[in-house]
Amino acid sequence: MRQGVVHMGELNKIYVEPTNRCNLTCVTCIRNAWEEPFGDMDWSVCQALIDGLEVFPGSKTVAFAGLGEPLLHERFPEMVRLAHERGLRTEMTSNAMLLTPLLAERLVDAGLDQFTVSIDGASDEAHGAIRPGASLEAITTNVRALQRLSAEASETPLRIGIEFVAMKRNVHQLPSLREIAWRIGASFILVTNLLPYTAELQDEILYNLGPISYEGEGSPDDPLWILPHMDWNRDTQGPLARVMRLQPKWSFLDIRMNQRSNHCPFVMTGSVAVAWDGRISPCPALLHSYRCFIRGRKKEFRRCEFGRLPEHSLLEIWTDPEYTAFRGRVRAFDFSPCSDCGGCDLSEQNEKDCFGNSFPVCGDCLWARGVLRCA
Repeated sequence: MRQGVVHMGELNKIYVEPTNRCNLTCVTCIRNAWEEPFGDMDWSVCQALIDGLEVFPGSKTVAFAGLGEPLLHERFPEMVRLAHERGLRTEMTSNAMLLTPLLAERLVDAGLDQFTVSIDGASDEAHGAIRPGASLEAITTNVRALQRLSAEASETPLRIGIEFVAMKRNVHQLPSLREIAWRIGASFILVTNLLPYTAELQDEILYNLGPISYEGEGSPDDPLWILPHMDWNRDTQGPLARVMRLQPKWSFLDIRMNQRSNHCPFVMTGSVAVAWDGRISPCPALLHSYRCFIRGRKKEFRRCEFGRLPEHSLLEIWTDPEYTAFRGRVRAFDFSPCSDCGGCDLSEQNEKDCFGNSFPVCGDCLWARGVLRCA
C-alpha cells in the first residue's frame, strides 16, 4: 500500500480516453451515431488524475482506451510513463496502424504492461471491409515488432491481446484468430458482440435477448443444473451445449446465469471512466451521448458525468453523494428489464424507467447482460 493514503475501498481500474479522435472510419463505430466535438486530453487532466489516485490504495490499473485511438495523442507515451512510475499497471487498446517502431520503443521504455489490438477479420479483405483503411498485414507486423522489442528489453514482456467484435459477417473467421495470435504473440483473445449504432447493422447481431436470459427461472419443475469446471472438447461440447440451450436454470462454477445478467462489470469491480475533456463517468458506455439499436428499438443514450478534472479532485468526485448513491443503485440493480419486455416510451432513452429510477438507468445495458465486453 502506498504511504500516506486514505483507505477508499473500491476504486480499482480507471478507463482513460486520451483522445476521441481516430485514424480509421470503421463501419461499427460509435462515430456513426453521435454529434460530439473531438479533442485530446490536456496534460493537466492526466496529471490531476494520476495525482488524485494517490489517496486510493486499491487502484491498480489504468486502461487507455475510451472511444478513440490513443496513439493519436502526441504525449501518449508520457501518459503511460506517468502512470507506470506511480506503480500502476498500464493497458491500452489500439488499432495498431500508427504503431511505428519509434512509438513501440517509447511505449516499452515507458513501462506499458498490456497492448490489446482490435482485429475484426482474419484476412486483409475481411478486416478492411469492417475497418476501412486498416491493413491486417501492417497491423500484425507492427504488433509482432512491439512484442519482440518488449521481450528483448525485459524478463517480463508486455502482454499482447486481441479484441474481436463478432457479427454474422465475420464470426466464421473466429477459428483463424488462433494463427494470428501465434504470429503476434497474443496470450488472450477477447470476443465481444456488436452493438448496432446504425439501423443497417441490426441484422448483424448474434444474440437474442429473450426473457429467459433475464429471469432464468423457467418452470418450478425445472431442476437447477450445477456445472463444475470441465474441459470443453469433443466429448463434452455436444451434451453441455444441449443442457445450456434447453435448461433455463443452471449455474457454472457456482455462478447462476440469471445473476450474471444483472451484473455491472464496471461498478461492481470498482471502475471509473475519464473522458478526454476530464469528465468523470461511471463506465465507458456513458462517456458520450449516442444512439444505438437494441432489439429493434432505436435508443438515445445521454452521457453521464459526476464532475470534471482538474476543476474538482478525483476524491471529491468519487465521494460525491449523488455518485455514491448511483453506485449503490447499480449494485442492487433494481432497474426495469427494458431489453426483455420489448420496450415502451421510457425505454427509448436512459432518462428514467418504469421502476421509478432516475437518470441514468441501466436496465438496457448490454455490458451488464454479459453481451458486450471491454478489454
